[in-house]
Amino acid sequence: MNSPNAEYIKNLFGSISGTYDRANDVITLGLVRLWRKKLVQISGVKTGQSVLDCATGTGDLALEFKKVVGESGRVVGTDFCEEMLALAPEKAKRQGLDVTFAVADVLALPYADKEFAVTSIAYGIRNVSDPILALREMARVTKSGGAVMILETGESKTPVINKFINLYFSQVVPRLGGLVSGKRSAYNYLQNSSRTFPSGDEFLTLMRSTGAYSHCECHTLMGGASYIYKGTP
Repeated sequence: MNSPNAEYIKNLFGSISGTYDRANDVITLGLVRLWRKKLVQISGVKTGQSVLDCATGTGDLALEFKKVVGESGRVVGTDFCEEMLALAPEKAKRQGLDVTFAVADVLALPYADKEFAVTSIAYGIRNVSDPILALREMARVTKSGGAVMILETGESKTPVINKFINLYFSQVVPRLGGLVSGKRSAYNYLQNSSRTFPSGDEFLTLMRSTGAYSHCECHTLMGGASYIYKGTP
C-alpha cells in the first residue's frame, strides 16, 4: 500500500473542488447519496449527539448527519483542503442546517479525547499518508462505545462482478470525471488509489491492527464497489 503525498492530494482536490459534487453523482450514478444515508443509519447516531466528519470535502456527509442529530445535536466537518471546504458553508445555509466547518487534518485532529459520539470519513481514508494513524485519531476523539464510520471504494470477491467494477473504474470513471471536471489526470489518480487500497476483510484487518477498536464490521455496497466500515472504540 503506497502512501500518497499530502501536498499532492491537497492540490489535486483543490483543482477539482468546483466540479467534485457533480462528478461524484455522475460517476456513482447518484448512488453515493443513498450510501451516505445508509452510513448514517448504520452509525446508530441519535438526536442531540455530536458528530465529527473528517475529510468532509463540500460537506455532504456532515449535512446528512445534521439532519438526524437535529438542532440539539452538534456536527463538525473538517478537511485539510481549503478549496473544497470553502464550498460547504453555503451548501449548509441553503439547506437550513447549522454545521461548523473547520480546516483540520485527520492525522492530527484538534479535538479532545472522546469528544464525539460518531466520527466519520467518506472516500478519504485511502488518500491520507498514514491510514493507521488516521484510524487511531478518529478512535481517540470518539466516545467509548461510539462509532467510527468509514465509506470507501473496494472490490468484489465475486470474479464476474469484480471484473465489471475494475473495468468501470479503470475505463469509465477517468473519462466521466475528466469530462465533468476537465481534469482527467486527477480521476486517473483516484481510480488507481482505489484499486490498490485494501478493502473488505483486508481493511478490517488494518482497523484491528491499530489496537483502537473493540469491534469492527463491514457492509458491502453494490457487490463490493464500495464498503461501509464501522468500528467501536
